[in-house]
This record gives sequence, structure tokens and C-alpha cells, in this order.
Amino acid sequence: MKTNIIPHRQVFGNTGNENSLNLKAICIFAAAGFFLEKDTYYNNLEALQPATDYSFNENGFLENSKKYWSWNYSPREISFKQATEEFAHLFENITNENLKGKNVILPLSGGLDSRTQAAGLNKGMNVKAYSYKFQNSFDETKYGKEICKKKGIPFDEFIIPKAYLWNIINELSEINQCYADFTHPRQMAVIEKIKKLGNVFYLGHWGDVLFDDMGVEDDITFDVQVDVLVKKILKRGGKELAEALWKQWDLKDNFESYFRNRISDLLREIKIDNANSGIRAFKSMYWAPRWTSANMNVFSDCHPVVLPYYDDAMSKFICTVPENYLSGRQIQIEYIKMKDPSLAEIPWQTYDPLNLYNYKRYNSKTRIPYRILKKVKREIKNKLSGSKLTTRNWEIQFIGEENDKELRKHLFENKNLNELIPEKIIKEFYDKFKNTDSVYYSHPVSMLLTLSLFTKNIYKEKEDQIR
Repeated sequence: MKTNIIPHRQVFGNTGNENSLNLKAICIFAAAGFFLEKDTYYNNLEALQPATDYSFNENGFLENSKKYWSWNYSPREISFKQATEEFAHLFENITNENLKGKNVILPLSGGLDSRTQAAGLNKGMNVKAYSYKFQNSFDETKYGKEICKKKGIPFDEFIIPKAYLWNIINELSEINQCYADFTHPRQMAVIEKIKKLGNVFYLGHWGDVLFDDMGVEDDITFDVQVDVLVKKILKRGGKELAEALWKQWDLKDNFESYFRNRISDLLREIKIDNANSGIRAFKSMYWAPRWTSANMNVFSDCHPVVLPYYDDAMSKFICTVPENYLSGRQIQIEYIKMKDPSLAEIPWQTYDPLNLYNYKRYNSKTRIPYRILKKVKREIKNKLSGSKLTTRNWEIQFIGEENDKELRKHLFENKNLNELIPEKIIKEFYDKFKNTDSVYYSHPVSMLLTLSLFTKNIYKEKEDQIR
């Protein structure tokens, strides 16, 4: 079996080892929100790694593996114009070859990845687009509406309602097998409506990583790179939860040193001197397949998915582009300007109301009064609505009486969860979420909810099958 450079679906292989829980791996999962490298919930199950050939023995157990391609940094002496033109050719070939004759479903946002996709569509393609926004939130759909208006594409707007999670949480746990939390795939709330728009999803995942720098200097030391990755991967409150579980399960050494050593060992295997390129490679090898791809089944269980930024050829292309061309999303911005200037004139959500022609003025002194006025308007809108606007995924699922009732039921009325995690730990983090800092402790609560569904729907089912 041969895996892609960035697999869009997690595939697992049985090693034949003892069928027991991998507690150290679960600690990392609790801290980061995704499993690292080959880790799974179990000691006898391993996630197949990217860009690798696998063989299995007659009993179906993993036997041998060999990497057939490695991330590298091999920049060519090319102009920025040539890099952009090569991207355009590659991007449009991937798009046309995979979407020809299909009824395309295009999710649109206010960012650059989906706008680049819209720019690359041929006029003859049958495309329907959509955007969604939270109930009682900012109008995130306005960008998609404007893009579709310019392109002449039919557009649907969806509202993600409060407390939607509890109606679909069991289904979602079966789809992602609890390898990701349930707060991020908000499309699940309206997936039955979305899937009727066409027969293939055209998704823009991972473009923001491939076509941007990692926010560091190219020549920072190895240890500083490890520091950067540790900081990027650990979620707010995640380390605290992981350390509590580590202590409860009486694991050797300590979580912090174990986690840092794991990151350091994996980064050392990437033979790239340039720090931005090396960190991008790390994220593409270990973050994309285990976090971004973890909920991709929400789409692929409905229809085939086309992911131009996941394409093997795109990864190989990125390795040859000078880092100074990748920083600041330059190639995507220039491509949109070149392909469809009308799309470049639409405000970029991050810098709204500025667009791709003038966004660099956003931080200028002349823009400060406008930004202050924008903040005041937002606060006034909050007061007039009588409640704070929803801006984070977890708010629509955890805040409010109805949400709290369901959350408590899953955290405190699941005896299977208590066999893994004592109620005192669950109560400690729930109380901190409710009474101290909901933003900081939303991630630990989300992970405890995920582990609750795992123990209820996945782990016990597997145990019953074994018995």
C-alpha cells in the first residue's frame, strides 16, 4: 500500500502488538488535539505515515515500510513571475483534471485559499458555492456572496445554529473515530443540505501553510525551531490536562520532557536547514494528516473530495520555490490579481475593508482611527443584541443552559469515561472552564468530551468484539 505525501484520509495498520491503550499517546492527544506521527489510541494500531510504501504479512499485520519521498528545500533560481506562472499552470491542471464533468461544491470563506480556487475555475464548470456563519455572529458569508456575484456562481448561505452538536455527536464520533474533537467541523450541522449541491467537494485545506512562511527567521537554531513547534502544537490548557492525566496514570518521567523529545526527534529526521521550510515540512507530515485530515471524512463520506493543495505535485513544487516568494501569501495574491482582478478587489477578511491591492496599509497610522471605530461598532452591536457575538467554534456548542446540560451529561454520566479518567479530574477542568477562564479551558473540556465519546462508542465496542 502506498500513501500520498499528504494523505486526506487516516489509514491504520495492525502491528500485532498487545491490544492495550497507548496512554502516552492519549496524553499528547489531550494536549494538542491530534495524535502525533504513528500514534493511535492503541499500542497495536499504527497510523500509516505519508509518502510511504507499506507491505503486510499473510495475517494482515504490518510487516515492512519504506519512504519513497522526503520533504526537502531545493530552491531554483527563478523569478517571482515564473514561480507564480508555474503555480498557475499546476493549480489549474489539478483543478481541471479532477473537476471536469463534475457538479462541483465549493466552500467559500473570506480567506485566500478558497478565493484562489474560485479564480482558477473554468467558465464552463458546473459549480455551486456556499458559506456559513454562526448564529448571532459576524457576517462571514458576505465574502462568499461577493465572490459568487463576480464569478456568476450560484450561492447558498447557511446558519450554524446553537447547540447543534448534541444531535449529531454520535454520528460525528463514528465518522472521525474520535481522532479529532467535535468543535471544529461545523459543516456537520448542515452537511445534509450541503451535499445536495453537487457530487464532488472542491476543498482548499492546507493552502495557508504551503503558501506562507512560518513566522520565523530562516536561520534560527534547531532548539528554537523545537520551541516554535511546541508552542504551535500545544493548545491552551492542553499541557495542564496532559500533565494531570500523566500523573494519574503514573507514567514514567514527565509529560513536558517526553513531548519535547518527541518533537525534537521528529524534526531532526527532516534534513532541511531553512527553518521556515523545515517547520512547514513538519506540519505537512505530522499536522495535516492527523488533524486537518481527521475530520475530512465529514466531506468524503458524502462525495469524493478534490484537494489541490494536498496534491503530491503541489508538495513537490513547494520544495523548489524560494522561501522569500512564499512568505506573506505572495504567490496566491499575485495569482488572483493576474487571473481575476475583480476577485482581488473584494475585501480580504483579515484586513477588511482593505483588499488584495491595498491590504499592506492596514497597519499604517492612518488606519488606526478606522480600526478603533470598527471595534466600537462591534461593542455597540454586542450591547444592542443583548449577548456577546459568537466568534469561536466552542462557544456555540458549550455556552448556554442547553449546551451545559448536554455537556455535563457526557462528562459526568458516562461510567466508561470514569474507568479511564477519574471524575475529580473531569470536574476540576469543567469547573475551571465554567468559573475561571472559559477561553483557556475550552480545549481541555473539548478533549474530555472527545474521550467520553471514545470510551462510550469506540473503545467499549472494540473491547466487546475482542471478548
